[in-house]
Amino acid sequence: MKSSQRIDSIPMSGIRKMFDLAGPDSINLGLGEPDLDPPAEAIEAMCEASKAGRNKYGPTAGIPELRDAIADYFSKYGKLNGSNVMITPSGSTALLEVTQAMVDPGDEVLVPSPGFVIYGPHASLAGATPREYRLTDDGLFQPDIDDIQSRITKETSMIVVTTPSNPTGGVLTEESKKALLDIARDKNITILADEVYCEFIYEGEHTSFMDSLDCSVVVNGFSKMMAVTGWRMGFVAAEDEMMDALIKMQYHVCASPAMPPLYGILAALPHMKPYLDNARSVFRGRRDLICERINDIPGMSIIPPKGAFYAFPSYEADVPSADLAAELASAGLICTPGSAFGSYGEKHLRFSYAADESKIKRGMDILADVMSRRSD
Repeated sequence: MKSSQRIDSIPMSGIRKMFDLAGPDSINLGLGEPDLDPPAEAIEAMCEASKAGRNKYGPTAGIPELRDAIADYFSKYGKLNGSNVMITPSGSTALLEVTQAMVDPGDEVLVPSPGFVIYGPHASLAGATPREYRLTDDGLFQPDIDDIQSRITKETSMIVVTTPSNPTGGVLTEESKKALLDIARDKNITILADEVYCEFIYEGEHTSFMDSLDCSVVVNGFSKMMAVTGWRMGFVAAEDEMMDALIKMQYHVCASPAMPPLYGILAALPHMKPYLDNARSVFRGRRDLICERINDIPGMSIIPPKGAFYAFPSYEADVPSADLAAELASAGLICTPGSAFGSYGEKHLRFSYAADESKIKRGMDILADVMSRRSD
């Protein structure tokens, strides 16, 4: 037996490669997984749902009451109805399903660089060609509109946008959003907006595409928002006319999302403000700590990111980021090389500060020691 050429052409994630190089006592700042406890309401309601026998297949798009509740909660970013929402088994699955449902073989998909590792492979798996576009190198990591315009061809069908960004923590400005929408509407291109970190903004406000579903499809989820990464719960927001195709695609992927977690999410949504206020306070403190420590290291620099929970500093050392990340892993610190996120991520490293302060401090001690030895 042999695997398909389609999957053989997709490289393994650079995020996962680092874990194979590290020892059992390593400091893990490589994985974006919140270390906070989930909302108690979510845990209790999920358990009660399972005990009550809600363990069978459900509606392909998710239970109607949760679709309505999601639309109500996220209507602060744009008017939504339950019919505009499909619940998915993870945000990653949502991104795959949108690409499969909306991209044809031979199309081109513009993906951010640096950007999350699955956008390009998802385009390739749909038979399309991913094309990187550059984010600005001013530490704010906005889409470079001139670069995007220079890369658009008659085959371009989709532009992927992330805000807040993984890996950079950059938050889209209203000016950048307007420019992207102008391009999308003028060229009849769909914007696929990945907004899973929308509740983690530390300065300013989230700029969402949920108010622009005429030319956008928005992916979001609850793994990060509620610290339930293992539940694999996401959703897609799209105009009514697109929803039939998305639901059809989801049926052929998984039939329906898991039932008990749907009731956990439903119960927790009305109680999210105090939970998220606390989470943002925790992550903001960690962000400030890790950025201060990084900027104290000669040859490294970072502008504190405005969102998500990733630090993406640049460095001056003459070494590829994959080699530097491997050196750090050997020293006991797991991070991710910037090159894992595209060619424009080179000369950067990604550190997750979704870990407690003691781990951040110990990790930065290792980073400072390795970079000091490199400069000697």
